[in-house]
Amino acid sequence: MNVVVIDYGSGNLRSAAKALERAARETGTDAEVAVTGDAGALDGADRIVLPGVGAFGDCAAGLRGLPGMIDALEHNVRERAKPFLGICVGMQLMADRGIEHGVHDGLGWIPGEVRPLEPADTTLKIPHMGWNVVEPTARGRAHPVLAGLDSGAHAYFVHSFAIRCESGDDVLATADYGGPFPAIVGRGNMIGTQFHPEKSQSAGLGLLGRFLQWDGRTE
Repeated sequence: MNVVVIDYGSGNLRSAAKALERAARETGTDAEVAVTGDAGALDGADRIVLPGVGAFGDCAAGLRGLPGMIDALEHNVRERAKPFLGICVGMQLMADRGIEHGVHDGLGWIPGEVRPLEPADTTLKIPHMGWNVVEPTARGRAHPVLAGLDSGAHAYFVHSFAIRCESGDDVLATADYGGPFPAIVGRGNMIGTQFHPEKSQSAGLGLLGRFLQWDGRTE
């Protein structure tokens, strides 16, 4: 299995790749993980991972700055239906747009916008940073990648913005920080986590392992 982690200058790529390699070992999956900004590599990939750290607009610009990358993503993820995982801002980029220092277009795969966290409790600090409980939705509990994610599992978050999905069907798990927000979203062969699975110990490694074993189907 070839796993491509897309390098578009967003940082945190090596830790994501190392976590995927460890998840492959622990699940007995024969996987080779490559970190690359070469759009052509996606044609030979079996799994595609888009991490992301920083501002939505900067990450969107970095991704579009890679020659041919948007077309390669559309071809391999949307047309060929290869399993795709977005992490943190990589998950947010799946949305239609992000509202951060202006309006910036996303990939348009999950209808919705990425907007600032606005906790009802004004004493809560932004960014939301640290461990928080992830609660799968009814739809999420039936998803193969979430099959081993127990209710009340903890994951590690670092973010100031969150996706607001137009359809509740796209929300596979939530977390709460002065109000609920999507922690995992998914549609078809695509899934994304607002938290960092590579920093989320056993819960994160388990999710990565199931992603590697996932064929992209939800039924």
